[in-house]
Formats: sequence, structure tokens, C-alpha cells
Amino acid sequence: MTTCDKDVETTAWRDASLPVAKRVADLLARLTPAEKIAQLYGVWVGADADGAGVAPYQHDLADEPVDWPALIRTGLGHLTRPLGTAPVEPARGAAALAAAQAEIVAAGRFGIPAIAHEECLSGFTAWGATVYPTPLAWGASFDAELVEQVAARIGTAMRSVGVHQGLAPVLDVVRDPRWGRTEETIGEDPHLVTAIGTGYVRGLQSAGVIATLKHFAGYSASRAGRNLAPVSIGPRELADVVLPPFEAAVREAGAGSVMHSYTELDGMPVAADPALLTGLLRDRWGFTGTVVADYFGVSFLETLHGLAADPAEAAGLALAAGVDIELPTVRCFGAPLLAALAAGRVPESLIDRAARRVLTQKCELGLLDPDWCPTPPALGHGSAARSEADPAPDAADGGPVTDPGAGTRIDLDGAADRRLARRLAEESVVLLRNAHGTLPLPPAARIAVVGPNADDPRAMFGCYSFPNHVGIHHPDVPIGIPVEPLLGALRAELPDATIRYAPGCEVDSRDEAGFGAATALATGADVCVAVLGDRAGLFGGGTSGEGCDVGDLRLPGVQHELLAALVATGTPVVAVLLAGRPYALDELDDRLAARIQVFFPGAEGGPAIAGVLSGRVCPSGRTPVSVPRRPDGQPTTYLAPPLGHRAEVSSVDPTPRYPFGSGLSYTRFRWSDVQVDGRAPGSEPVRVATDGTVRVSVLVRNVGDRTGTEVVQLYLHDPVAEVTRPVVRLIASVRVPLDPGHAARADFTVPAEAAAYTGRDLYRLVEPGELELRLSTSSADHRHAVALRLTGPRRRLDDRLPGAVVARVEGAP
Repeated sequence: MTTCDKDVETTAWRDASLPVAKRVADLLARLTPAEKIAQLYGVWVGADADGAGVAPYQHDLADEPVDWPALIRTGLGHLTRPLGTAPVEPARGAAALAAAQAEIVAAGRFGIPAIAHEECLSGFTAWGATVYPTPLAWGASFDAELVEQVAARIGTAMRSVGVHQGLAPVLDVVRDPRWGRTEETIGEDPHLVTAIGTGYVRGLQSAGVIATLKHFAGYSASRAGRNLAPVSIGPRELADVVLPPFEAAVREAGAGSVMHSYTELDGMPVAADPALLTGLLRDRWGFTGTVVADYFGVSFLETLHGLAADPAEAAGLALAAGVDIELPTVRCFGAPLLAALAAGRVPESLIDRAARRVLTQKCELGLLDPDWCPTPPALGHGSAARSEADPAPDAADGGPVTDPGAGTRIDLDGAADRRLARRLAEESVVLLRNAHGTLPLPPAARIAVVGPNADDPRAMFGCYSFPNHVGIHHPDVPIGIPVEPLLGALRAELPDATIRYAPGCEVDSRDEAGFGAATALATGADVCVAVLGDRAGLFGGGTSGEGCDVGDLRLPGVQHELLAALVATGTPVVAVLLAGRPYALDELDDRLAARIQVFFPGAEGGPAIAGVLSGRVCPSGRTPVSVPRRPDGQPTTYLAPPLGHRAEVSSVDPTPRYPFGSGLSYTRFRWSDVQVDGRAPGSEPVRVATDGTVRVSVLVRNVGDRTGTEVVQLYLHDPVAEVTRPVVRLIASVRVPLDPGHAARADFTVPAEAAAYTGRDLYRLVEPGELELRLSTSSADHRHAVALRLTGPRRRLDDRLPGAVVARVEGAP
């Protein structure tokens, strides 16, 4: 067996000098059917027993606590959330994980460790780890490079304590923001989701942690935005809107894992769909990693979808479709699958196929190497560790751990993490309205701060942050990291201001008893900052988050009424929405002095927002989702053909209040000198071959009096095609930071393939004809247009990604 300090027999599968495929084939041939099947499931040994669920139907499906010694005798594929299930000091959690791994290795014939996986959507979801902004805030930053850096930090923290796989990023494209999981997405545009999502994958995997793409595919297109509701979309919407982020993350970023969605597409649950999980994902895209089940998703084939009569049949369907690993714990892929194999109901070839993929991943992670050690770097293996006089951590079974790292303190919330969290939070703040220059706030103003989210640290966090995902079920345990709510941050930011506070109401309460104190405070102030929005939670435990769907886009509870009462005082009102989805303020929008949108900005969110309010930070965020005009205006996105927008044929106007990509600054930018291939365009369309490229650029100058960042967005308009097309769609963007008086050129090299779409034969094509490139500040504000004429033959791209636009900034100081 493998230990840190013992030599082991050198067989082919242990020989690190041999090719991975040869090592895995040698090991697979040695395993019994039960040992192979043991590699195909995880176990959630840390799941709470107090009834606080963190997955749908968790306590309906989780059986009695597992017989750990018996379970690991044949091996184990995954350990589910060893640090992320309950509040545990990081060193204790890492030591317990190391002890569990040592027991797994000692118990099995071949000493194969498990892959430990954790959630990492807003940072490593463990007590004491930095909480970064939510993915919707990543989208608001329009900064893929920064998100990649953040992901690398998250991955480094996870790998340091012995975690190998992260369940992120979410690549679902928003189709209806009433969906509770909107906060987990990056936005409503497939290009933005692709750019940001692939950056996250690269960053996480650069630290040696496998990224898991969620949720493949179609989950966010559920009917009426209801969680787990059926999905009814056509093959072109699936191909052109839903799938591109997943395809790019597989083909370009090399994602190591994919999680199937709970979705049923046109009556076929994805977990049982070989066309998606094998035909598309593997045969066409070339994916070679592992497909993991969304939690209890294999069981749902029996209990929710009605495709299977029992767990064994569910296991057979999922394996045949291409699901390799059952998570979070064993229910279908254990004894039921073994019995089905013995009865001839499931062929052993399917088990071998999945086991080969799991063992390949373990081999690539170094878990099959003879020098593998369960002690992670943070506890002293392979790196120096800081020690304190802490008591020795407990093992997974409650016993003492004999480990060289005992007494070590692990810091998962360091200064470098906080700097990145602050920068991303600052870049994600979106200024939507600023009438009469209300913002920045005067440094010595009398400020009334009102609203339920002003003095609540949890208001900074999304539902997959540790404080709101797990910590909320442990009210006696502190959050674990320092968090300054906006009220305290604003007082620190404006020490000369007089700041008074009244909550006014609760987030989702119908009680208006606090209105009087709030309006009195506002009446006596120079300005009122109303901090409103969501409380993230799970399955109805919040107003945003998994299972927290809504019927319309009106602020929860009586917050809209509170805002109306504040506006009625006549005092200028600055609305700050800390939320997981866009909300419509209806007629109040035009009466606000200013409006700021923030999508759960994380642990550094308070100082980041305060910095924007004070003017220390010049806002540069852009809306990753359209902000609706009316709460009942049929939620939609900007990606629609002409009849999906305002038209005389319908009395409903879906035009948003703030279109996708909107956002203001405290400085001003002038766009000029558009060039095409290095010269000014003429009156005729620029001719480009259907296999050619064109270079388009615009000069951006900061004509204001302070440093700021412009976000130049490039949209494509295709007026005539063989199927209907969106009026415009984003194909590139670039952030242009400029000091006052300085200029730089936003430059885009655009291949003709950027115009590709799924045609009548359901293959991507590039066709000759007229196009228009629009240099824009949002999906509705187009500053300059460049007419193109694609010439040459109609091209079918077959099974490959279209060429991507290359965006760069030239000449910035």
C-alpha cells in the first residue's frame, strides 16, 4: 500500500514513467467487478444529520450513515465535500481528509485514494476561506483575465488542503431571470459566458484542480424560470445559445469534468441521454474527462422523471448515457449496480468504460504514483507550514491524527486573496443612473442609510458561498472571515459625513412598521442611500438562489413600497441593489437620483461599493443581464430576432430599462477615428472572404477629469439569413483603462467565422452576404457601424469551433 515513507511494489500501474493509458489498463485488469464499481461513486461522510439540506431531496435520498470500514474495503471513487459540509477549522478539515484518505488506501487491495471534490462557485466553499463575488458579478466585470486570476487563487487554496476537483463554473446562459439560480450564472449572452467561463476553467486547472462544468445542458431554459422544470427549446437555440460555453470550455480550456444537469429536454432527462453525454460531448467535441452526476441526479431518473423502476435500472440508464460517477453519495451505482451486473442487466463493458475514465483522472492527478502521500501541502507535505499551539485535529472517525502537520494553522483568506476579491468586486459594481451628478457623495454630507441589506454581512454573499450555503444552519458559529457591511464601510469611507441608519423593513417581510423611522431619517438628510435587494438561500430559504424562483421581477417583500416612500420625501435617493437577479423598479426609476446594481460582491463588497459611492472608485461594471422596465413584462433577453422585440403585433413591450452591457462612469469617453484594416472605411461595404478576417478599431479618449475604464463592445448584425437571427449579438469586448486626456485604440481582429450560426441542416455555416459590425457601449447603444460584405462560397464548419475575435488595447498608458 502507498504511504509517505514506504516503498511499494513497482508494477506497471505504479510506474510513473509509463503512459497513463498503459498504467490504467494494467490496473483495470487487476480489479474485481466490485472494485471497479467502487470507483464510480462518491460518499458524503460529512453530510449533516440535523436536517439542514444543501441539495434537493437530500434527506429523502440519503440513506442511513454508511458503514465506512465496509464501504472502503473495495475502494472509493470520490469524497464529497470533506471541508465544505460543516464549519470546521481548515487545518482540522485538511487533517481529517488526510486521515480518511489514509484509511481508504489502507483498506483496499491496491491502495487507491479517492478524489476529493468541493464547491467553489464564489471561492472555496469552506469555513474561513475568502468569499469572492458571485459569477453574475464576474460577468458584470467583463474581465476574463481577472476572473482567471481569481480562479487560480481558489484552486491553489483547494489543492493545498488535499482537494482535487471543484464543482464550478456554471456555464448556463440566462434565459429567464426569474430562475433562482440566475445569481450562479455569468449572464445572458453566450459570448460573455464563454469568455469568462473559459477563463475560470484555465485558472482553476492551472492550480491542479479539475474544473467541473455545470450544468450540461439546458438547465437555465426551464419553463417559467422554475427550478427543475422541463425545458422546451429548439435545436438551434440549444446549439447557438446554450451549448457554446460548454464546447469552448471543453475544446479550448480543456475542462476535466462535466456535470450533467437535472434538465429534461423535450422529455429526455440529460442523465439518460447518450446523444448529449456521449454523441455530442465525447464523439463530436472530443471530451476525455469524467461526467459526474449532479447531486442525486441518477436517483432522479427513478424518483422524479419516471424513466427507471428501481435504482439498478437508473444506474444502467445513466451509465449507458455516459455518466461515470454518482454523486454525492452511493445509492444506485453501489449494490444495485453490482446486482444488475450479476443478473446480466448491465454489461461489464459500461462499468469498465466509466472506471477507465475515473482511474485515468486519478493517474493524471498523481494519485496512483508510488510516492503519493495523503498529507496535503498545507499540512507540511512538500511545503513549509506555519504552526501554532493548536490542539491536534481529529480524524474522520473522531480519533486523533498522527500527522506531521498537526497543530498547523491554514490561512485560506490571505492578503492576496483579499486584494483580488476587492478588485473584482470594484470592477463589478454597475452604475445605472446618476441624475444631476448626485454621485459621488459629498464627503461631509448628511446621509440617511436605509434598507435591510445595509448592515447585514450575509447580504454580500450568494447562495453557494459558505456562509449562506452551510453556515446559515450553524447560527452559533461565526462567519469565519471578516466582512464589513455597506453601512460600516461607508462610515469608514466618509469619516466627515453624518451617517444615520434605519432598516425600514426586512428583505421579504410584508411588515411596513419601520417605514416611519426610515422616512423621517431620509427627510432630515441631504441624501438617502437605500440598500435593498435579495437574501440568498436555498429551496425557499431566501429570495435568490437554488430553488428560490419568483413569479415576477418586483423587489421582494415591501421593499418597493419602502423605496416609494423614501422617494416621496423629496430627498435625493440613491438605490443600491444587492441582488442575485435584475429587478424592475417601474415608475420609481425615473425618480431616483442614482441607481447602483451589485450582484453579491463577496467579502470585499462593502468597501468596494462604498468606494464607488464616495468616488474613490470610478465605476466600470456593465450589466451581464438586461434590467427590465416592468416587473411583469415577460422576462426575456436581448438575444432575440425582430419579433422578439417591441412590435405592433403585441401589446406587451419587452424593452428593458437598462439593456445588456449598460453602465455609466464618473468620467467621459469620446470614440472616434474608426478604422478598418488600418484605414478609414469608405461608403461601400468592406469586402471580406467567407474564410477571411477583417480588423476593426476605434480610438477611445478619456475627455473627463479622472481615471476610468471604458468597456468597448462589438456586436454583429446579420440582416438576412436562412433562419431568423438575433437583431444583434455580442462577439467581443475589451476593457480600456485611461487616465484623463489619454487615448487608446480598441482593436478587434474579426474572422468571418464570427458570423457563423446553426443553419437549416443543424450545422454551423458561414454564408456570403451583408453584415454589420457595431462598436457599442451596450446592446442598444451603438456608437459606430462598419458595413461588411462576405464574399465567396457558403462554408460549413462541421464539428469545430468558429474562429474567435481577438480583442486588444493598443496605446494605453
